[in-house]
Amino acid sequence: MLYLMMGPVRGLKKRKKQEKKHDENGSSASGSSSQKEGPLDWWDEFSKIMNNGLGQSPSKGLDSFQSVFKISRKTFEYICSLVKEDMMAKAMNFIFTSGKPMSLHDQVAVALRRLGSGDSLVTVGDSFGLNHSTVSQVTWRFVESMEERGLKHLHWPSTELEMNEIKSRFEKVRGLPNCCGVVDVTHITMCLPATEPSSKVWLDNENNHSMVLQAIVDPNMRFRDIVTGWPGKMKDWLVFESSNFHKLCDRGERLNGKALQLSAGSEIREYIIGDSGYPLLPYLIVPYEGKELPEPRSDFNRRHFATRMVAQRALVRLKEMWKIIEGSMWRPDKHRLPRIILVCCLLHNIVIDMEDDVQDELSLSYNHDSGYHQLICGTTSDVKGVSLREKLSLYLTQRLPT
Repeated sequence: MLYLMMGPVRGLKKRKKQEKKHDENGSSASGSSSQKEGPLDWWDEFSKIMNNGLGQSPSKGLDSFQSVFKISRKTFEYICSLVKEDMMAKAMNFIFTSGKPMSLHDQVAVALRRLGSGDSLVTVGDSFGLNHSTVSQVTWRFVESMEERGLKHLHWPSTELEMNEIKSRFEKVRGLPNCCGVVDVTHITMCLPATEPSSKVWLDNENNHSMVLQAIVDPNMRFRDIVTGWPGKMKDWLVFESSNFHKLCDRGERLNGKALQLSAGSEIREYIIGDSGYPLLPYLIVPYEGKELPEPRSDFNRRHFATRMVAQRALVRLKEMWKIIEGSMWRPDKHRLPRIILVCCLLHNIVIDMEDDVQDELSLSYNHDSGYHQLICGTTSDVKGVSLREKLSLYLTQRLPT
């Protein structure tokens, strides 16, 4: 799959090929016991290479797999199983500077370290005993494989049962009924030279060069739809309006499940929520504006804000886990960056889908977009959106007529 520089990357495309089935350990169902023991021996050798590259003694070195990759070995093995066919399909003769050929595990480890640490190609290469060009080639091969093989982990709920589970979990947060997701935006900042012809295109309103990522998140912090590739100066609501998700909703092909009966003669449709950077639409509910609001509206805003925090936490975790998109990337290829962002989102979801508890041990910051101010959309509110929000407000304070 190829994504153009200015074109949005979406997490809705069907996968082109059928992956092989694997057991819960990520090994082929027909794998022998000796094959399953291999990764343990592999890590013993690989950690020695890392410690040597970092100039550390074994007693003080990186002897914890989880401290290096921030995922469990089970998740690592599953990722290896996804990309194995592609990573090993062509003999690229990737080798360490010692002359030792790189195995599948070596290649995946290098790619994950590059994406997870955000360190430069030279730094990663030095720590692994690799030429920086090898790190670049291995990482890109991994990205190309993951954006195809891993897409099954980023999709809009396809069954009523799955969607009902999402609605139920959202309602348990702060009571919002029939809610299907939270939309939010973050900026991937870049260091671009002023002499670069396209640098002004990527200069945003905070005077940073950046690319935007829009994500719709479920209550488990899983990304259900993403759009990226647009310059960071593009307003949140314009990114949303340009998205395929918006077009599907307008055509009645998304958020078109069963309406929920709140009281006699009063029902609400499926919807998502977002902050004031988005317009109030029949299927996108934003908070009330203004100060000293009446109690039903101020209560609604409190519940709305608390529910929106799931998207905040998801984007914080994304950047904390995959630090290549956390800081300012040094002169990235703007054609490749959207694909790297997509793969980081896929890896984020895989960690959740694998129920990897290593992520729970991460210390997270509180802001995924430090330095960026809250935007206000300010467009005319949709009448149906106004009606839906008012019904929700009255229902949550038990003031809806019966």
